[in-house]
Amino acid sequence: MDSYPPPAPRDPVYEPRPGDLRAGNDDRERVAAVLADALADGRLTPDEHEERLTAVYQARTLGELAAFTTDLLPPEEQPLRTDVRPVMALFGTQTHAGRWVVPTRYSATAICANVTLDLREAVLQSSHVTLNVTVMAATLTLIVPEGVRILMSGSGFMAGRKNQVPPSPDGPVIEITGLVTMGNVVAKSPKRPRRPWFRRRSA
Repeated sequence: MDSYPPPAPRDPVYEPRPGDLRAGNDDRERVAAVLADALADGRLTPDEHEERLTAVYQARTLGELAAFTTDLLPPEEQPLRTDVRPVMALFGTQTHAGRWVVPTRYSATAICANVTLDLREAVLQSSHVTLNVTVMAATLTLIVPEGVRILMSGSGFMAGRKNQVPPSPDGPVIEITGLVTMGNVVAKSPKRPRRPWFRRRSA
């Protein structure tokens, strides 16, 4: 009987870092708007503005774009955020929104707090994101665009889990795991604008 060598191990699937994700035209325009404001109020000279703006439209990745505004705005106001840290909210209210990269594995802790993770403009690092939550006497709300599928698992005590997102079999998946104690996790899509009851006829 012929013998064959064992199959070579497969290379792990390459997963780009958040800053290596490709940028789009909307991302470039977000950064260009910040540069325009900085020129208008004197934080950038005309030469600096022209130099950065030229580089913005040549940038290929989100990380390259993010570097052009780090010295112009505080971290929470950046037009693009690729270095996203886990959420830790103790009392009070926190909202994470805008254009930010959601890592493949992300964690959020809410203790006696209200936390909102708004992903309507976010970039998912992969097609299956695992969100590990710790919610204690708190509410965590996840807002996602249409086409995203939500899976809820994990454990809880006196916990409420509400998935109000319409099912989408072919879209990216966000799996919510972790522990919920005397709290709530709510996943929902933004409300569609209501249509008027009637339309005026044009003259």
